[in-house]
Amino acid sequence: MLPREELLKGVDNRDSVARVIDQAQQAIKTWEVVLTDFLSPPELAEIQRVFNRLTEVQLVVWGGYPQAERQRIAIARSELPLDQSQVSLVAVEIAGNFLFDTASHRDFLGAMLGTGIVREKTGDIIVLGERGAQAIVAPELVEFLEMSLKQVRSVPVKTQQIEVTELKVREPKKKELTTVEASLRLDAIASAGFGMSRSKMVDFIDAGDVRVNWKEVTQASSQLKSGDLIAIRSKGRLEVGEIAVTKKDRYRVQLTRYI
Repeated sequence: MLPREELLKGVDNRDSVARVIDQAQQAIKTWEVVLTDFLSPPELAEIQRVFNRLTEVQLVVWGGYPQAERQRIAIARSELPLDQSQVSLVAVEIAGNFLFDTASHRDFLGAMLGTGIVREKTGDIIVLGERGAQAIVAPELVEFLEMSLKQVRSVPVKTQQIEVTELKVREPKKKELTTVEASLRLDAIASAGFGMSRSKMVDFIDAGDVRVNWKEVTQASSQLKSGDLIAIRSKGRLEVGEIAVTKKDRYRVQLTRYI
């Protein structure tokens, strides 16, 4: 029996984590692979932190392509073989002529949810501009979406299943940079990485718009370490790389900004 209440202490996404703990308990009991719904990055990060303490079960996380944000988790006993292929998902194409009525990610998601499906059964949506979009969904939704999703905004669309290998995923644009700072404070490192003033960065932090490893951080003085991922709403992401101490006892920090 997993120590459910102990695992849930201090977690932010309590309902999601509790549900996955219950699914893990089921996987232990039945000796079967159990699948979660699609989860958001903050939920995934917290679940992985919680389950890192456990030896009874193993997790495989997959969303259809390496950079996917929304992903499903396959859970199994540690003794069983488990790999990416056991995370069940499919891709669909939502094709139409959007040349004169451009649709956003929100438009495609809204049209999908408007058919009556729930967000938890949908993964990432890749917008293809005037040609429409591609979406990753739970397999049981395909037939329903093919029959029900006929329009996005004012544009008639045809929805059909495609191979996951046909997803038109763009590699994220990266910018490598180095900064030398007196400390490893969040406001100092993030302002250098995102190219803005420290006071402006503090405003973002105070407003709750900054996440570190997908967890909201509201303290500008929070200390960073190598491997941390900083995300600012509408500004992109910043990964903290190697950290070295200079002869003058300052910190030389390698950063990668994803635009």
